[in-house]
Amino acid sequence: MLTTYSNELSKDTASFIQTNVPLADKNWFKTGGTARFYCEPSTIAQFQEAIAYATTNNLDLFILGQGANILISDEGFDGLVIRPSLTTIDIISVNNDSALVKADAGVTMPDLINYCLANNLLGLEEFSGIPGTVGGSVYINLHYFEFLLANFLISAEIIHKKDGSIHAIDATWFNFSYNDSQLHKKDYFLVNATFKLTCATTEQTAFAKGRKTEIIRHRAHRYPQVRTCGSFFRNFFPHEVTLEIDNKKIIFVAYYLDKIGIKGSLKSGNAIVSHQHANMIVNLGDATSTDVITIAHTMQQLVYEKFSILPQPECQLIGFSSYPLL
Repeated sequence: MLTTYSNELSKDTASFIQTNVPLADKNWFKTGGTARFYCEPSTIAQFQEAIAYATTNNLDLFILGQGANILISDEGFDGLVIRPSLTTIDIISVNNDSALVKADAGVTMPDLINYCLANNLLGLEEFSGIPGTVGGSVYINLHYFEFLLANFLISAEIIHKKDGSIHAIDATWFNFSYNDSQLHKKDYFLVNATFKLTCATTEQTAFAKGRKTEIIRHRAHRYPQVRTCGSFFRNFFPHEVTLEIDNKKIIFVAYYLDKIGIKGSLKSGNAIVSHQHANMIVNLGDATSTDVITIAHTMQQLVYEKFSILPQPECQLIGFSSYPLL
């Protein structure tokens, strides 16, 4: 424990905590209502102060990154939304074949990847083309095919929701699994994370930059790039499914969604299942979060009717007064 806040709020608290702030322009779906309170702390002290404000005023808390994996209720969020604006990246040590890179929670993954490649450090380029901040990416254990962000993270600093204390922890604390981490309990929030990356030659970095470009091209071909949360439902766990092909459990939710024939056709209001991917819902322009929920609910029903299994959201549902899905 390095530091804690006092119960006294500083005189300038109100100056960086705003009221009734729209959230539709702060998430990838471009839907949702307003935050009752909102701030973008740029220092750890401000982050602590914002948490103290929520605690003192008995407010619900939500930590927002780039909003790439969330759906916000049309009624908004009746609490404090904190969008960390801590954006420092540092190389903290280098040896013969690896280096440690420390990045704040508000750093975007594209910026971190570019920083690493500019310094001949490899590994994170596997996540190229995926939107999000370091904070959000650690929260969900960012994944793409067989690559997991947990494979690179070695330590971090977190802030305690209850008393604002800052704790230095190692990777084991996170208890990472598919699409999950200890942060989901929402007792602690990420301040920064340290990643172990591979030192490379100029030639190896050039190859990695080419791979980055190809990954982005591949993602653009397969997935919608705007007004979506990406995959709406998580893949199934092996114990949740019985269907096997070649003696392998079919855990991929997109397989089942493809089979019910909704791609590019299932629509509610101005939201539609993408023609590119059956597990992605797209806002065509002025859709509401209710439109998205209506589609997701129907997707669950259709899969359950055909396969007797129920898809569960990977997308975080924020600000809903009651759980809106099955």
